[in-house]
Amino acid sequence: MKFKKFTALTLSLAMAASLAACGGSDTKESAPAESAAAESSAPEATGLKIAICTSPNTVDDGSFNEDNYNGILSFIDSRGGIDTVTPIQETTGDNAAAVQKVSDVVADYDVLVCTGFQFAGISTIAQDNPDKYFILVDSFPSDDTGATVELDNVYAMQFAENEGGFFAGIAAAMETQTGKVAVVNGVAYPSNVNYQFGFESGVNYANKNLGTNAECVEIASYAGTDVTGANVGGNYTGNFGDQSMGKVVGQALIQEGCDIIFVAAGDSGNGVFTAAKEAGNVKVIGCDVDQYDDGANGDSNIILTSALKNMAINVERQLNAIVDGSFKGGNVTLQADTDSTGYVSAEGRQQLSENTLKALADVYPLVKDGTIVPASNFNGNTPEEFPGL
Repeated sequence: MKFKKFTALTLSLAMAASLAACGGSDTKESAPAESAAAESSAPEATGLKIAICTSPNTVDDGSFNEDNYNGILSFIDSRGGIDTVTPIQETTGDNAAAVQKVSDVVADYDVLVCTGFQFAGISTIAQDNPDKYFILVDSFPSDDTGATVELDNVYAMQFAENEGGFFAGIAAAMETQTGKVAVVNGVAYPSNVNYQFGFESGVNYANKNLGTNAECVEIASYAGTDVTGANVGGNYTGNFGDQSMGKVVGQALIQEGCDIIFVAAGDSGNGVFTAAKEAGNVKVIGCDVDQYDDGANGDSNIILTSALKNMAINVERQLNAIVDGSFKGGNVTLQADTDSTGYVSAEGRQQLSENTLKALADVYPLVKDGTIVPASNFNGNTPEEFPGL
């Protein structure tokens, strides 16, 4: 099996590339040679045995994990139910424990869909099991030194979260009544920092080009520290599984006057939702998937819109590639040009004004073609200075 090693800097740049989305200094897609696994088609008569490994939340989290799970279910349904899927949860969120969980079950499945940065360390498992397929979501595989690698039997996808964050920032700036908005994240891993920097970029874009005057509120005690040790500001709960902490952070921002909060914090974000529902005059922008149903609050709804990274369709694409023999391992950053990032504009699933919908529709093609490249954790841009501002 081919095993390519890169420097830690390459890891940072690759993440930034999306953010590929983020344009500039990243590569959008690599195309390593096909593996032995990719050259043999899966046994359609018996179907694929698929495991979806999540940590720390389950496949019914209403957001990130559930969207990936739905991609698998859609694949199974399209093939008449001959394939099976088993959800496997690692509850602590510890990286080593997540990788160990994959090691424990790898022998029992044909395909392992691993969701989240906690699973970046599966490279050794993949090397030791060249007949298995791995779909890694939200991270690129790394070796025991932390360097990014590419493997023939691992399709690893990251997303240009800065693009979705950018759309959320424009929406927040145009819809706020108090002039104060915020973003709440879980852990300052690149994907979360990308959402933060993208959101801040969107607010700054709206202030400069769309006649708004919104302020991004940050509370110093909740600032994040990224993987390089840099203080990135923002508002971080410190984990993805603590609703009580999410509620505390949400309440603190509401007390500061924020009436729109973009939430990218996993299950911790559900605590922010609770704070917004209790406040009664606060809207939330959902993350990863359409979270409108989660915003129900009596006869009203707190969801303004949702920033999207379309994981389900990309998981389904790779499962189909396994079946038809076209699967190719590699590390890929997905963005608007493949319809992999966006925002909810469907009537009845958002509460944006016509002016905001028009503004978003106008800027989307500019993000898609790279005219606008919002800041991300490692793309070299800042929320105050990026192409297209």
